[in-house]
Amino acid sequence: MISVRTPRIKIAPELGDASYHCITRTVNGEFLFDDVAKEVFRKQMRQVSEFCGLHIFDYTILSNHIHILTRVPKKTELSDAELLRRYRVLYPRPTGHQTARIEVIEQWLATQHPHGVAWRQRMMALMGDVSPFMQLLKQRFSIWFNRNHNRYGTLWSQRFTSVLAESVQPVLLRMAPYIDLNCVRAQLVGDPKDYRFCAYGEAVAGGREAQEGLCSLFGDNDWTRVQAAYRQILFSVGSDPRHKGATISQADFRRVIAEGGQLPLAEVLRCRVRYFTQGAVLGTRAFVEEQLAACRRKSGRRLAGAPYPLPPVTDWGELVSLRLPRGPAIG
Repeated sequence: MISVRTPRIKIAPELGDASYHCITRTVNGEFLFDDVAKEVFRKQMRQVSEFCGLHIFDYTILSNHIHILTRVPKKTELSDAELLRRYRVLYPRPTGHQTARIEVIEQWLATQHPHGVAWRQRMMALMGDVSPFMQLLKQRFSIWFNRNHNRYGTLWSQRFTSVLAESVQPVLLRMAPYIDLNCVRAQLVGDPKDYRFCAYGEAVAGGREAQEGLCSLFGDNDWTRVQAAYRQILFSVGSDPRHKGATISQADFRRVIAEGGQLPLAEVLRCRVRYFTQGAVLGTRAFVEEQLAACRRKSGRRLAGAPYPLPPVTDWGELVSLRLPRGPAIG
């Protein structure tokens, strides 16, 4: 029996901006990445995102998996000068992975040489799309990792997982802190500011790019104000080092639901919310229904799915999911 891959749910790059929570895991879930590898991955993530024209809101790099929250802008045609600038970001020094030196490519483009036309087409195919971004990032990091660890073969377990998130504050400001709190759920630190390989930790340490990413979530360029506001979302894990990992059991969640009660959002975000990694699409009901209808039109099939409200254990706003997660929804 031939298995059919489930098509990835995306907004067509030419139709407008889109935000995605991307997750990728190591083969067999092995804990492979030390601090040096995490630092290299972060550097390559910045390079590839600038090359592809994506904006990184938030990220967390753990020893066996990665989370990235990114915005993909509407795809537009780029000038030769901009394509060359991005190419230099990806290849700041001559390397064997280049098909031609930058001087040769410049000449091709200036003379409208067929090689230049083909090069431009190849580069534009990598722009403004989350799939080429993740594929290129994983490939480049795999080459570096295998070369520096005397290994060969696949590094990643499978294709990356993605959740299409509506590009509005009520959605992104629930997704981003959930991503930053991965290091707390993994019991690496009691406060994400102390974990240098997440956007919040990098930003608190003075990282300009991380600060810009989090500031863009709030539409405010003042990091001091944004840090205070973001800290409120993370507050229940922030000041008390005894808070490690998820503190709420499945039994407690069932009890809260049965009693019709609610818990603070920050408390729930310290737990594993599988809607954020398996929900396929997250947003308002209208947004989720729109994406489901678009997928059905594109595939010509009646795809399974419906807008599912998240469990009412906290105030999710109008957040709904396209799919129900496998296993316990929260825990």
